[in-house]
Amino acid sequence: MVLSKTSSESDVSVHSTFASRYVRTSLPRFKMPEESIPKEAAYQIINDELMLDGNPRLNLASFVTTWMEPECDKLIMASINKNYVDMDEYPVTTELQNRCVNMIAHLFNAPLEENEAAVGVGTVGSSEAIMLAGLAFKRKWQNKRKQEGKPFDKPNIVTGANVQVCWEKFARYFEVELKEVKLNEGYYVMDPKKAVDLVDENTICVAAILGSTLNGEFEDVKTLNDLLVEKNKETGWDTPIHVDAASGGFIAPFIYPELVWDFRLPLVKSINVSGHKYGLVYAGIGWAVWRSKEDLPEELIFHINYLGADQPTFTLNFSKGSSQVIAQYYQLIRLGYEGYKNVMENCRDNMIVLKEGLEKMGRFNIVSKDDGVPLVAFTLKDHTNFDEFQISDLLRRFGWIVPAYSMPPDAQHITVLRVVIREDFSRTLAERLVADVEKVLHELDTLAARIRLISSTSNVTISEEVVKNNGQVVATKKSALETQREITAVWKKFVLERKKLNDKMNGVC
Repeated sequence: MVLSKTSSESDVSVHSTFASRYVRTSLPRFKMPEESIPKEAAYQIINDELMLDGNPRLNLASFVTTWMEPECDKLIMASINKNYVDMDEYPVTTELQNRCVNMIAHLFNAPLEENEAAVGVGTVGSSEAIMLAGLAFKRKWQNKRKQEGKPFDKPNIVTGANVQVCWEKFARYFEVELKEVKLNEGYYVMDPKKAVDLVDENTICVAAILGSTLNGEFEDVKTLNDLLVEKNKETGWDTPIHVDAASGGFIAPFIYPELVWDFRLPLVKSINVSGHKYGLVYAGIGWAVWRSKEDLPEELIFHINYLGADQPTFTLNFSKGSSQVIAQYYQLIRLGYEGYKNVMENCRDNMIVLKEGLEKMGRFNIVSKDDGVPLVAFTLKDHTNFDEFQISDLLRRFGWIVPAYSMPPDAQHITVLRVVIREDFSRTLAERLVADVEKVLHELDTLAARIRLISSTSNVTISEEVVKNNGQVVATKKSALETQREITAVWKKFVLERKKLNDKMNGVC
């Protein structure tokens, strides 16, 4: 007798994953499934969905590191199960974090004695670092106001309108007024003089950006410091400075060592930097460093001992992974000053290649600076036929993720495209991107010409508003709604003709 089983009854382990029943039906999206599924099927289903994500290496919108050496990848995987907060259980990891803090503090010229430990902490990116620095400024300001018998309920912070959204979050979450210096066309960073003019007795600090997200430009921290020193002398205040060096903190010390922006300036009391940006570590790791112990109020530091020994902690979260801290230490000792300098110079060189390639087209104005974060921000000279958002959309067809966005007030009428140059963006890729931008421009030019041709021969009639002067017709103009209707009608006709053409071609082999 022949013994057999139906396919549904046989052992699932003998089937190909794609032949199993688990890929034939949709998995629950909002509720946990009632039954388990094989690990191979779970892996394959999730992996297949993730294929629809963009390629991180081609994500030119992001400052965040997307490549590390295989040796560091091994260290990360070996420590992926370590909870960083368990300092007593993982003392070596804690020691590595302290080493990183001290190396970064010395990189930023903190005024430390030979054997003095730096004051700082590893964070989940610069957002948490900024929250912690802001809280320290707020508490120190409040303590002083209380001692002077003055109101302490209306703190404010002065920034440029170009700051990252985490500053707005800090202000809203911790009830601090955000006083923003508006931007101007052609000047897309905080004006130091305007910033100091906004400072009053309730200002807990002025935040300067070393590497604006919008165009990569370094703000003039030295001028800000000098102006603020004078104002403090006149008023008797002691308004300090925080430097948000999320992007530029691992750039300026290596390729602009003569630039004075850090703890060499007396009013700079704290600095944050993103290890996961030009610190060359995967997301998410950041660092907050203070000038001295006096700049971090002791009452903000918690001491816990239920995990073992006494553990001082100043963070917004509790548990977090250890792998990024270990990866940061790897990069600091692996590359050293020489290695970081080579990486940053290479990024800057590739930025120049891309910038010059775009300039040669004659179609763009470059709004970024050569000195600053290695990125190219550019805007169209002529917006008659298409805009930056359409260029961004079409570049995705080639795999490139290039963001288009509007500038903050009072330069919101300016729209730019931005390409961030990271360590893994080679000269070959820079040249390829230039070629693909040219292809996109050619396609948009051709499309605009076709639309004009269709519009000129279209039977679509649009009512027009007649503008009269003393009974004489002097001009005609279409309303915004009428213009939009005309464009929609032209597009519909264009798409319909393309569809008819495609239908005819479907039968051709």
